[in-house]
Amino acid sequence: MSPEALARIISSTAVELAQAGRLGDLDASMVPAAEDLAVMRPKDRSHGDWSTNIAMQLAKKAGMNPRDMGQTLAEALAQADGISGVDVAGPGFINISLDSASAAAVVDTVLSEGRSYGANNHLQGRTLNLEFVSANPTGPIHIGGTRWAAVGDSMARVLEANGAKVVREYYFNDHGTQIDRFARSLVAAAHHEPVPADGYKGAYIDEIAQRVVDQAKADGLDVLALPRVRDEDGAEGDSEQREAFRSRAVPMMFDEIRRSMQDFRVDFDVWFHENSLYESGQVQEAIEELRTRDDIYEKDGATWFRSSRYGDDKDRVVVKSDGNAAYVAADIAYYLNKRRREKDPCDEAIYMLGADHHGYIGRMMAICAAFGDTPGVNMQILIGQLVNVLKDGQTVRMSKRAGNVVTIDDLVEAVGVDAARYSLARTDYNQTVDIDLDLLASHTNENPVYYVQYAHARSKNVDRNAADAGIDSAKADLSLLDTEADNEVLATLALYPNVVQTAGDQKAPHRVAHYLEQLAGVYHRWYNLERVVPMELTGADDPARQTDKNPEPARAAARLRLNDAVQQVIANGLDLLGVCAPDRM
Repeated sequence: MSPEALARIISSTAVELAQAGRLGDLDASMVPAAEDLAVMRPKDRSHGDWSTNIAMQLAKKAGMNPRDMGQTLAEALAQADGISGVDVAGPGFINISLDSASAAAVVDTVLSEGRSYGANNHLQGRTLNLEFVSANPTGPIHIGGTRWAAVGDSMARVLEANGAKVVREYYFNDHGTQIDRFARSLVAAAHHEPVPADGYKGAYIDEIAQRVVDQAKADGLDVLALPRVRDEDGAEGDSEQREAFRSRAVPMMFDEIRRSMQDFRVDFDVWFHENSLYESGQVQEAIEELRTRDDIYEKDGATWFRSSRYGDDKDRVVVKSDGNAAYVAADIAYYLNKRRREKDPCDEAIYMLGADHHGYIGRMMAICAAFGDTPGVNMQILIGQLVNVLKDGQTVRMSKRAGNVVTIDDLVEAVGVDAARYSLARTDYNQTVDIDLDLLASHTNENPVYYVQYAHARSKNVDRNAADAGIDSAKADLSLLDTEADNEVLATLALYPNVVQTAGDQKAPHRVAHYLEQLAGVYHRWYNLERVVPMELTGADDPARQTDKNPEPARAAARLRLNDAVQQVIANGLDLLGVCAPDRM
């Protein structure tokens, strides 16, 4: 029996008792729905399989002592099918023990539902636009963007497992000064000149510059002979040559970013270009719509958005006095585009931004409110914290290619996609994370991804050994799963659907990773105690353990089925994180 099923029994029992007038002044309408009831695993396993605090929740409304109410509920719950015992502890906790057959029913549920076990439809009908990574097309994806790639894709998978339609979106900031700086850096590199003061550095700049020269040459163009312009400060100005480098290099970086994402098992539904908002006129249209709402005004030769009206700390310039659009102009148009686009307009626009973007929240939420939407609902902003990469206990700061950052390709080359994705997704994005390259490359239990993947591989090995031993679990009697170790695995399996739902509701894929480590832990302990395939005994073995080491066929069959249920849930959970479930290690 799952905690969700037990919650339904508890809720319906409380309703029946209230209707019968046995719970004091409590009206049946005051009883929480099953999905709002807390059914927990007791810390002390001697207290039973599950525990609920419903009596303490409702006692005041009922005008009863919590323990008295708990006792009334306990006596009624003890009569329910599948429950072997109920007692009241402390101030009114109700502790519930299941009979072995009821506890083991989760195994059949897991194996019958297979890859869909844990999924639900409670977000069905909602379209979520999840924008993540969104690095400028001016260089390789750095380690912060790599974290968002792992977290964002895992979050999308979790939200889809909860029934939502998720549009994965990458926003290319290909309009504005950063692109100009990129082009100037390339021109300087191609001419073997010093990097501009505000330019981009790293071997990749030299690589891209040479690729532009070679590509242009193949097209019959000597790009280095095109006219150049110097501004009054001597810096590279807008010129035919700079534009040639820009127009050829930016698509090269687009392609490189796409390849890095695909190699990292991240596929985007939409690759959105900021520049398209200007070329299509959407920026001006969005500004004019705000003007009709009296949210746009002119001052000091500039155009302003009354963002302070909606909680921002000050109004924002959208068009500067020189006629150039400020960054917030594209933000306004982009949000409106997400909400109103012809294909998959979103109910929720979720932005995943870096640690340096806290100052953007006020103005972004003001944009949401100005269009009549609800900040925190129709627009949600998630801020990720920094990543430290460690090697030999020291921070790694230099990339061979990027020069001053660690890139996605550096990390994958060092530890592989599985370890990189898992290690970045297993920590709450609100926290700074340390990535220890030595640990992630190790085959030890201290390496979390190895620990979980090894549990899956071990379960596959059990299958192979069981097949060789002729063990058939097709008609296994699951009531034979009655040891303490069996019960611990069963209860952990039953927690998985709630973990998936909570991870979706809280947009917290790290909860899936933490659960997998918990399940792997109880499975490894179970494996060392409860054999599926008989093992050879030695005289040094404890006689009390001989039955466990050489289980009778019926018990071995039941354990094999439990083993396979663990295998399925680990595979399901790893898939939500975009990590492989290996057959062998």
